[in-house]
Amino acid sequence: MLQNKNIVIIGGTSGLGLSAAKAFCRLGAKVVAVGRDPETGQQAQQELGASALVFTGDAIQENTAAQAIALCLKEFGRLDGLYHVAGGSGRRMGDGPLHEITLEGWQKTLDLNLTSVMLSNQAAIRVFREAKQGGTILNMGSVLGYSPAPTYFATHTYATAKAAIIGFSKSIASYYAPDNIRINVIAPALVETPMAQRAAQDASIQDYIRTKQPLDGGRIGRPEDLDHAAAFLCPMVLALLPGKY
Repeated sequence: MLQNKNIVIIGGTSGLGLSAAKAFCRLGAKVVAVGRDPETGQQAQQELGASALVFTGDAIQENTAAQAIALCLKEFGRLDGLYHVAGGSGRRMGDGPLHEITLEGWQKTLDLNLTSVMLSNQAAIRVFREAKQGGTILNMGSVLGYSPAPTYFATHTYATAKAAIIGFSKSIASYYAPDNIRINVIAPALVETPMAQRAAQDASIQDYIRTKQPLDGGRIGRPEDLDHAAAFLCPMVLALLPGKY
């Protein structure tokens, strides 16, 4: 399904993004995996092998996605898809319940989770429109964007950003559909990544997860659980599935 496809993954050197990059390469794609930490990037490059290139850059910087896409065009010839995974908790930056959120925490969390999506999607859209060959974008949302869990996950800026990603993706999917550009969102529940370590080690949250995610024994999700969905949504063969999640 991904044979000979060229995909840029923003946040592709660790966690969900690295797992997807490995899966995409196994399915025949060429990947540019973007991450901000050089050491993590070096390790990712070793794990991904010759089918991938690692680009070091911060997703919240204006030119990072555009530069990664330019690398994809230079080395692989064209861009077929963008998968935006980068984001994360803003708890350490000042996110939390509304009455505790700092303005700095609000702004930094939105930059990390929402502004970065705008920048990467904008860069991809510009390339797709210029090439006039269509393309696909897949953005990472969260169940917290539409289904609150106030007892355990009260980070209201993060939830705001993830809800906004859904609305943003639907809006641009509608607008750019005539250009044969398809945009979708994956909005998973709790997945075992470095960001989720606090929750994964909390017994009460584990009990809660068993009631909310009862499949396969009620466990926390694993990165590879999302890989098949991402591989399904990324190729252009699914031309009539816009703006879904």
